[in-house]
Amino acid sequence: MKDSHHQLLAQIGSMYYEQEKSQNDIADELGLSRVKVYRLLKEARENNIVKIVIGWPIERDNAVEKQLCDVFKLKKALVLSSKNTDETVILSRLGQMTANFLEMILEDGMTLAVCLGRSTYEVINAVKPTSQVHVNVAQAMGSIPFALQDIDSAALARQLAQKLGGQVLYLTSPLMANSPEEAAVLRRQKSIELTLNASRKADILLLGIGNLDPNNSRYVQADMISADQIKTMEKDGTVGDIGGLFFCLDGSFHQCHINQSIIGLTMEEMKQIPNTIAVAMGPKKTRAILGALKTGVIKILSTDIETATAVLKMENETQK
Repeated sequence: MKDSHHQLLAQIGSMYYEQEKSQNDIADELGLSRVKVYRLLKEARENNIVKIVIGWPIERDNAVEKQLCDVFKLKKALVLSSKNTDETVILSRLGQMTANFLEMILEDGMTLAVCLGRSTYEVINAVKPTSQVHVNVAQAMGSIPFALQDIDSAALARQLAQKLGGQVLYLTSPLMANSPEEAAVLRRQKSIELTLNASRKADILLLGIGNLDPNNSRYVQADMISADQIKTMEKDGTVGDIGGLFFCLDGSFHQCHINQSIIGLTMEEMKQIPNTIAVAMGPKKTRAILGALKTGVIKILSTDIETATAVLKMENETQK
């Protein structure tokens, strides 16, 4: 998009939503037709130049939060009590709830490490810009191809650093190297090592939890691994990934060349971060969330009531 057109969309969006001018008044002022103004406003929304945020009340289920903390030894659980069945709406509200919590625990001079993903995107999108704290943001895992750049860790780290008034430390590397040997070489590069060290020392790590759905895998979408490889890993007991690393239902790290080729934090390094916040929801992710909770990485879980109940039920059944 050309800068001039971007400027026009922003101008019309500001006139309509901030200055509360009618579409007819905007059309007259800019010498455009009313139909043209309508179409430009629609384009501004579709391209996220204008973002509409609905302030849903955030209701939490304290009893289920306590149950999650007791069962999985969590530092904190955030459980959204929602009757809405639209997963897009629920995920957006989860992002808002998690952002509210994140803003409460942020302190000046902290380092926050971020991973890629839609859940992470929703949290960062909901964080309000502030000049009260200056938080540095480190990219905790390498980047994915251009097609998925809106949820890539580099883009998310940049967006969050801008909101929190801090510097961003980029991990100038692909998420996955061609081989474990190549990954080892990349990790030793000075710029990559610098960012990984910052992530290792982070006060907070923000991430999502991926499941093994080959039709919705970011790895498959980015042509990093095939759907057949996903199915093979599932047969081997893998249930999901966290921080780019695949794990089994019992929380054990899956020993495969894919994990060894990832450029990011190791499972043990993630465990050492004092406030690792995982955001995830949905019935398809129940097994992945349960396995992730058993890795020992997650200190704070943010989810909705339906997912939390399903995870607790599955854990109870596995203990029988």
